[in-house]
Amino acid sequence: MALMITEECINCDVCEPECPNHAIYLGEATYEIAPDKCTECVGHFDEPQCVQICPVACIPVNPQHVESRETLWQKYQRLTGDTAGAPAGARAE
Repeated sequence: MALMITEECINCDVCEPECPNHAIYLGEATYEIAPDKCTECVGHFDEPQCVQICPVACIPVNPQHVESRETLWQKYQRLTGDTAGAPAGARAE
């Protein structure tokens, strides 16, 4: 599941530097998340860092990019080149 930033975004600039995959960028009106780079922080952290730090709670799951934790782990491996085993909870159940 990739995340998305809704129009409630106030462009406070706190989410972009927190993204370990550099998936967050400033769009035309608000920040946006590139779904091909968003792993919901799988492989990096237990929780999505942008969601944790957002002061207006405007970062839900993007319903157009629903992915399993296993798929997110595979995306993390592709983006980072990390071929180690998946952490607990990332394997398909």
